[in-house]
This record gives sequence, structure tokens and C-alpha cells, in this order.
Amino acid sequence: MPQVVRPRIAVLHGTHPASPLPQRFRSLADREAVEVLHRAARVLVASLPVLTDRLVEALYEQEPGYRAAIESDRAEIWQEVHHSLRHNVGSLIQPREFREAAHRTSRRIGEIRAEQGVPLDAVLHAFRMGGAMVWQDLVDETARRDPDDVRLLVHVAADVWNFVDEHCGIVGDAYRQAERRLSWRRENQQRLMIAALLDGTARIADLCEAAAMLGLPEQGRYAVLAVASAPRGPQRPGPARPPLNLPDALPVAAPYGQSGPDLPHVRPDAAPYGRSGEGGLPHHRPDTAPPPTAFPGTAPLWHTGPDAEFAILRLTGELGDPGELHAVAAALDAPAGTRAGIGSVVEGLAALGDARRLAETALRACPASGGTVLLDEHLPDALVVTSPALGSALADRVLGPLDRLDPSDRDVILETLTAWLDADGSAQRAGARLYCHRNTVLNRLRRFEQLTGRCLTRPRDAVEVSLALAARRLLAP
Repeated sequence: MPQVVRPRIAVLHGTHPASPLPQRFRSLADREAVEVLHRAARVLVASLPVLTDRLVEALYEQEPGYRAAIESDRAEIWQEVHHSLRHNVGSLIQPREFREAAHRTSRRIGEIRAEQGVPLDAVLHAFRMGGAMVWQDLVDETARRDPDDVRLLVHVAADVWNFVDEHCGIVGDAYRQAERRLSWRRENQQRLMIAALLDGTARIADLCEAAAMLGLPEQGRYAVLAVASAPRGPQRPGPARPPLNLPDALPVAAPYGQSGPDLPHVRPDAAPYGRSGEGGLPHHRPDTAPPPTAFPGTAPLWHTGPDAEFAILRLTGELGDPGELHAVAAALDAPAGTRAGIGSVVEGLAALGDARRLAETALRACPASGGTVLLDEHLPDALVVTSPALGSALADRVLGPLDRLDPSDRDVILETLTAWLDADGSAQRAGARLYCHRNTVLNRLRRFEQLTGRCLTRPRDAVEVSLALAARRLLAP
């Protein structure tokens, strides 16, 4: 027999409980229709296993989203469908007794399917298929018993389909809530993993799991970028991630579809940097399946530290080729005053703790006015900032005699000395930078030698002067 009421295409979101009219307003036809509905529903309850078999088979053939779940554990799906049909068909007969149980069942199905990754559209389609099959069986059973009673079902069709819509809304709400919980759990696990890797507390046994969850190769080549914005005033302490524009083709990795520093992987109010729980990385839960690994062409992984932001950069160039780090440094587009440091390249996830410390060293070697420092190109400066006490002592010993001069006179000599060293000892080029004659440069250098007792043509003195100038520049309060 053809379907009396076609399955609805649109599914209403939210709960829409059926509200039958008060009994005193129901017509005689309505009461007769309810009796016909109850009679047919009792027959369906008696043959529920057969109905369950048919629905499971229909889901396997018509809904691809359920096919893998049915192939994996057909018995579990059968029990779930049978449980849902028993409560839902029972609700047609005894609404008060079965209503809450039916709601709980639908909510549970929505949560389980979200955890399994079955698309929401597939879950809602399955409920609509079940509603259509139950309705058609009600019509067929009524026609078999008394064909004239089929017309009475029209009086209860709206109630039946409102019931289906109501449960589709319940399933959808439960699915989305579970999805949000799972997303938060994944992000939290990812945050802890990144923190442990950058802090160097990750266990070797956890590295394979971390690679799968973060979408990174365990034995890849990495560098860490450390970024600190300009001072923000006493009202807004702490690190702030500036809007950086990294190169589009940067071969690094980002999990779960997030990209770039404008989509942070951790919230600013997340747990303090470096805390990864007891024993290293958190154990991956089976209900949070890791994303498919996708190494090339994605964005960096960011993490918030107490004083800076850190980005894990995955490199794919040849070993020893500094071109990739130069490309990153050249492509950084940050607001004025932003300081950025890029550490040396390391091998493997296990070395990311070292990479983070190298990036912090590069950041300390960055001028207070801002800029980007590649550690491998500023190793003398790195030596100074890694031992600030010795650096300050060297600066006082070498440059201390200049402090007895008038500040403006002292600054002229230091500026000239710095320009001469930057020009590789060329007085001509230093004079061009300072807009003065080369002889003026030479006179200022001789005066420096007289005041400090240093000889700039002696390699040892030249090294000490260079380091002292770096210490004075980088360690000044």
C-alpha cells in the first residue's frame, strides 16, 4: 500500500513536543483514530525484532554514514535501534510512561554518534528513516486488519510526525553538545602535549602519540619562533600574540584545521606554560580520534608562555640550509615594537624543548626597539645574554672609562665605534653612515683607544669591544 503521509524532508531543530488537544475537544473520529493507532502500535511492539532487522538493513544500504559502524559492530547497532524503537513505539501507546525514557535514549544516541564521528546529517536521516518505516508499518497493519480504518490515521498523522521531529531535535542538540565537549577535550589534550614538548618534559614513549595528535612527524626538522609584543602598560600585563603574517607556503603543521596565529590553539587563560600533568603527556582517549596526519603546507602550532608566544615551525628543506628560516624571518609582518627570535634547527620532537630555549635566547638577543633575530646569525649576542652577569662585567671593564665623559660625548664615541664595526672596520663606510668624514671617524676611534687602553687593530681587543658593545645594548636596564 502506498504511504499515506510522505516522510518529511526538513527536520526542525530543537524540541517540539506534540501537544494533543484536550480530550473534550477531540471529535469522535479523533478518538477512533487513536484507538486504531494504539491497536496497530501494539502489533509493531510484538514484532519489534523483525522491524529492527529491517531498519538496520535499510541503514546499511541507504545511509553511508552508518555503514562503517554497522560493519564494525552490527550487534551494537541492532541493540541501539531496537532500544530506540521500543521506547518510541511504546510512546505512541503510553506517552507518559515512555516519554522520558525515549528522550534519554535519543540523547544517548546523539552523544554516541558524535563520539564515533558519524555525521549529524546521517544520524538525523536514520531517525527520519525509522519514523517513516514505523509510520508505513502502522498504515500497513491497519490496512491488513480493516482497510476502512486507514483514513482514520490521517487524524493522528501530525502527532506522529511531530513526535519524529521532536526526537530529531533532541538528537541534534545532544550531538552538538557532545561535539563541543569533544572539541574542548581535544584542544586541551593538544595544549598539554604542546606544553610538554616545548618544556622538554615529554616522555619518549609519548612522542608517537604526540606526533599523531598534532599532525607532526616524530623525526622531522623543527625550529621554534618566540614572539613578544611591545610593552602594553601596567593595566595589561603578560604576553600578547601580535598579528603576524607568516609565509603562506610555510611547511609547518596545524591540527584540526586551525591555521595561523589569529586562530590560537590555547586560550590566554589556559594553564601556566609548561604544565603537562603528571608523568609527561596526557594519555589519548579512544573517544577522541586524532586527525589524519597532514605534514606539508599548514600553519604553525602556537603556545602561550608566561613572557612570550611560541610557534613550532616544521621545516622540510635540506639539512644545513638556512633558507627556510631566512624566509620566515623575511616574511614576518608584525607591528612596530614586536620582538621575534628564531632558534636553531633541531631534529625530532624530542628536541623541541631545546628549540624553545634557543628561541628564547634569540628573543633576548633582540633589541628592545623590536625586530627579528635569527640565533645562528647572532651567536656573539647570544653568548652575552645567556650570561648577563659576565656580559655586564665585560661592558663595565671595557667601556667603563667612557662613562666619565659627558653623556653626549660618550654616545658619539659609542655610535662611531658601533658603525665602524658594522662596516667591517672601514672608516670610509662608517663615515657615510654617520654623515661625517672618514678622518672624523678615525679621530674618534683613536680617542676611544686612548681612554680605554684598547687597541682596535688587536684581534683580542676587537672581540672584547664588540662583545662589550653588545652587552651594553642588550643588557641595559
